[in-house]
Formats: sequence, structure tokens, C-alpha cells
Amino acid sequence: MHAVRLHAFGPAENLTYERTEDPVPGPGQVRIAVAAAGVHLLDTALRAGHRGPLPERPALPTVPGREVAGVVDALGDGVDELWRGRRVVAHLGAGPGGYAELAVTDVDRLHEIPRNLDFAEAVAMIGTGRTALGIVQFAEPGPQDVVLVPAAAGGVGTLLVQYAKNAGATVIGLAGGDAKTARVRAGGADLALDYTDTAWPAKVRAHLAAQAKGPVTIVYDGVGGEAARQAVALLGPGGRHLVFGWSAQGVGEGEGYVVEGVSQSVLGPQMLRRAGGLHALELRALAEAAHGRLRPAVTRFPLVRAAAAHRALENRGTVGKVVLEP
Repeated sequence: MHAVRLHAFGPAENLTYERTEDPVPGPGQVRIAVAAAGVHLLDTALRAGHRGPLPERPALPTVPGREVAGVVDALGDGVDELWRGRRVVAHLGAGPGGYAELAVTDVDRLHEIPRNLDFAEAVAMIGTGRTALGIVQFAEPGPQDVVLVPAAAGGVGTLLVQYAKNAGATVIGLAGGDAKTARVRAGGADLALDYTDTAWPAKVRAHLAAQAKGPVTIVYDGVGGEAARQAVALLGPGGRHLVFGWSAQGVGEGEGYVVEGVSQSVLGPQMLRRAGGLHALELRALAEAAHGRLRPAVTRFPLVRAAAAHRALENRGTVGKVVLEP
């Protein structure tokens, strides 16, 4: 098979597309002929040599990627023959191997893909979708809420905008540039603003005043940095600031990030352990997409261009979930 391998930590160019041996499923495992593989911001950190939230860096050489969708083409001992030929999606867990034409995983990790979802959409929901649903457990929006999403054109942000809007909240989304803000607006946000425009906080206040709305009540923050500080400053008393990432800057750096009277929660992997755990969140995410309540945005790259996908993700040149297709 062909796979994308990393032989040395460093820049995106260290990802090489090469031929390697086909993996063989062990007892209780299946092999998937991969049709779509998810690319996560964590993948770019691991590639560069950072371990992120993982206990250690991956051993080299490695095939990155932890989210795959495709068709089961081989079974290990003890696996029901009914799985053969099924369209499935799986999060591979701590073990990488997704950036490949074939991937192996435990049968217990499989979900059958609903008929009306394609492989790339299923990959988005198994990872990004479960994360979005894990986040909202800590601050469920409702009709009384004004929700601000600083990275509203990203994979998680796109789904948070939709979820909050479905719940009846007033939704404000931030993104970089006209094209992305247009996508955020089309995705359901009541107000979509360019965070590079220094006047965006004033525009939020003016919009809420014109609509006779109170201050922002929830900030779903996956970015950190200056945009998040300004977003938190818009929260009213009792507002909730949920931090689930800091791609721009670390949490709590600088003045004015934590505001008196605002509840700040910094969420890590434990956010996915509630409400029945990972499997339950994955099932719910796929069901939300199958019923059209949540629709992931996807940016697709051929598997051979994995390095370009990493560069685009790091440079904020993508919309929604980044997916590789062999």
C-alpha cells in the first residue's frame, strides 16, 4: 500500500508519500480500505516534535492520523463476518496509522456510516463532531444565550455555530477574511465578523444593542490570544468562557484574559469522558449529521499532498475539517 510516513520530526515537508507493507489485522481487529483520513491540528504538533496532550511523542518512523473511514476489507480472528464490506468510520485512539490506503483498528471502535453521509463527512463527525458535543456539555446554549465562537470557520467552530443556533441562541462567529466570514454567515451565525478588523468588538456591541440583546453569555474558545481576550471582555456577569484549545496563544497570558464575574473552564481530554464516554459521543455526532442537524464543513486534499494539507492547516488556509483522500 501507499502511506504518508514521518521519519524525522520537523516541518511539513518531512511527511513523505511512499510504499510500505500492508497491515494485517490481529485478533479482534479489522482492516479498512481507507477512503478518507482526518487531519487534526494535533497531528501538526506531533509532526513538529511536540507531544501535545499525549504522554510521549510517537516512535519514528510513524504513519500519522487517528481518524479513518472506508470499507472493511479484511478481518482478524474472532471478528464477525458481517463486518466485511461495510462502510465504517473509526477513531484509532492513541495508535496512529490513518494517513494510508489501509488501516487496522479494533472492531469495537467501528461505527457503520449512515447512508446519507460520505466518508469525509463521517471522518469529520467521528473526531471533530464528538469534540464539539463534548464541549457543549459544559455550557449548553439556549434561547436566552448570546454565544460567541472565535474560530467559527474551523471544524469544531462550524459545528458549535450550528449547535448553538439549533438551540435558539443568538450566535456570533469570528473568522479571518471575507471568504471565511461568508461561510460562517451561511452556516447560521446571526453575525459573522473578521477578527482582523480591530473594530469587531464595537460591532458586536452595536449589533446586540440594535437587537435589544444583553451581553455575550458564552464564549467557546479554541484559539486563545488577542481575539479571545476581546471576546471574554464582552461577557456579562455570570458569563461562561470555555477554553478547549489555544492555537493562537496560551491561556491566561497577558492582561485581561480572565474577567471578574466570568466562569472560565479549561477543557482537556476529560471533556470527552462524560455522558457515556467517547463511544456515546461518536454515536450522537453521527446521528446529528445523519439527521441534518449538524453538517460538517470539509476541506479535501489527496493523500499524496498530506504535507500541503498540514501547511494549509497551520496557516489557517482551510475551512472546516481537513481530510485526506487516497
